[in-house]
Amino acid sequence: MNLIVAVDKNWAIGKDNKLLVSIPDDMKFFRETTSGKVVVMGRKTLESFPNGKPLKNRVNIVLTRDENYQVKDAIVVHSKEELDKELAKYNSDDIFVIGGESIYRMLLDDCSRAFVTYIDYAYDADTFFPNLDEKPEWKLAEESEEQTYYDIEFYFRTYTK
Repeated sequence: MNLIVAVDKNWAIGKDNKLLVSIPDDMKFFRETTSGKVVVMGRKTLESFPNGKPLKNRVNIVLTRDENYQVKDAIVVHSKEELDKELAKYNSDDIFVIGGESIYRMLLDDCSRAFVTYIDYAYDADTFFPNLDEKPEWKLAEESEEQTYYDIEFYFRTYTK
């Protein structure tokens, strides 16, 4: 299983249920990487999308404790066990965990590859991703050349374990 995330230099991922910054090349990478695949997210992540709608051209799986939560064009599960059962139907290489913080933390150990857009700036944030550079089981396998968007410097990194 994979995860895909954009982090700042403090491994922050969001503030007030929004991304810290919108970088077109990062959005394009996300779209191209996850299109035609399975994306796993929490309810708040889904609700942060335009109109709170599932992503097109993907199987959207939403994990929420709210037993009454339903959303058109998405599979809703209510526990890790229910999620594991649903994910067993798909090729593990085609599954991408896309957030938010609690979902990343819950599923990090189940993932073997992480696509991280590392933004070389510290934003004001309230949501964080575990720092993979501090986890001995995770290794930086690839890093792009420095990318820029206006005055923002960022890198596409791939970690494996």
